[in-house]
Amino acid sequence: MNHKRVLVAYGSKHGATAGIAAQIGQSLREDGLDAVVVPADDVDDVRGYDGVVLGGALYAGHWSGKAKRCAERNAEYLKHRPVWLFSSGPVDSSAEEHEIPPVAAVSRQMELLGAREHRTFGGRVTSGTPGIMARVMVRAGKGGDFRNPERIQDWAHHISADLTAAR
Repeated sequence: MNHKRVLVAYGSKHGATAGIAAQIGQSLREDGLDAVVVPADDVDDVRGYDGVVLGGALYAGHWSGKAKRCAERNAEYLKHRPVWLFSSGPVDSSAEEHEIPPVAAVSRQMELLGAREHRTFGGRVTSGTPGIMARVMVRAGKGGDFRNPERIQDWAHHISADLTAAR
């Protein structure tokens, strides 16, 4: 059993990001890692972790401010451990059809932190998602859940293999 600790932090509580983080954490645990899944606002110190997965929602070409602030707040220590970034974003099937490059804000964070990878997964907007934009999208028939659990799990297992190979 591998006792490496992995922090999975997410930058928004609504939509797809928290669900993606939970799936990543579950898959990492299945691989024998100690995965802790928390909101990015709750992350004050990453030094107790062997790796960090940080995710945020994409909205109008911007990455979650909570995820960005978490990265900036912990940048000094994140530079010294493996980091992976993810985005929950398009509320359509485009994330399934092709690899979506990170938006500019995520690219900057990748560079600043020396992140190993970034992955964009589909988003989720349902009648339970708060906000006027969500209500408008659902009424217009453009809502839905565009996350692919198998794709998320595959990426999490890839992270696990990468982390356990770096003993």
